[in-house]
Amino acid sequence: MTVELLTIRQAIEGDEAALRALWTRHAPHIDLVVRRLVGNDQDLAADIAQEVWIQIFRALPSYRGDSQFGTWAHRIAVNRTLNALRKTRRLAGIESDIEEDSAFVEMDTDRSFLAASIEQAMAKLSPGARAVFVLHDVEGFTHEEIARDLGITAGGSKSQLFKARAKLRKLLAHLVDVVSDAQNSRTDSGHAAPA
Repeated sequence: MTVELLTIRQAIEGDEAALRALWTRHAPHIDLVVRRLVGNDQDLAADIAQEVWIQIFRALPSYRGDSQFGTWAHRIAVNRTLNALRKTRRLAGIESDIEEDSAFVEMDTDRSFLAASIEQAMAKLSPGARAVFVLHDVEGFTHEEIARDLGITAGGSKSQLFKARAKLRKLLAHLVDVVSDAQNSRTDSGHAAPA
């Protein structure tokens, strides 16, 4: 028996240290999934993440071990978040207008800058487009799975993904210029670029 399965059994029996161990190990990923699906509303994301963990702990006795615990908990997080968003009507598909200058950011190429830029751009997507983008391109769900979870058609999922990618391309276009400038400065520094 693996350590994780032992921890899960102890948690099912009410061991608070085991519950805390599961939460400590899996909370960063679960919270990230919830924040990505919710978008800019950090208070709502925190509330939903708390509901997700309550649901995970309530459903723990039903965990059969057919998949890894993290995968099982992730599925609960996605479903619970989408249900909460439906209740707050966040998936109504109302697009927020994006100001043309809102995509401008300092020209800094480190990884944290890139990750922050992508997160900011994703937050500017409509709730429906953001949900489909995160589920498909980040989490790896199929259009059929997304359609089932969101209550839309597979074609609607594909359409939302197309719109999300197009808007992200526009919002992140400045990053392409940063990469091009960095590559050009390397070749201008006296080193010939390979032909």
